Amino acid sequence: MRHTDEEIEQAAARFAELADRLDPVTADVDQTEDLRQIAAACDAVRTDEARLREAVQIARAQGRSWNQIAVALGVSRQAARQRFAAKTLA
Repeated sequence: MRHTDEEIEQAAARFAELADRLDPVTADVDQTEDLRQIAAACDAVRTDEARLREAVQIARAQGRSWNQIAVALGVSRQAARQRFAAKTLA
């Protein structure tokens, strides 16, 4: 849905008015540190998962067996293969 120039100008004026009335000293702001920590942990997990997939791909490319990889992961051969086989090239 396209807006007319007049509608955009009206919205900008409303925003400017609201921004002018906002007082940072009296604004009720939620503390979000706990949510930021969750987001940071989630990012770390995604990064670590990508590193783990890459390490498994490298090990497979170097001829490592699923059993050897499973021992390194601390899981069964079947669990390692099920988790990573579709994500590896070898």
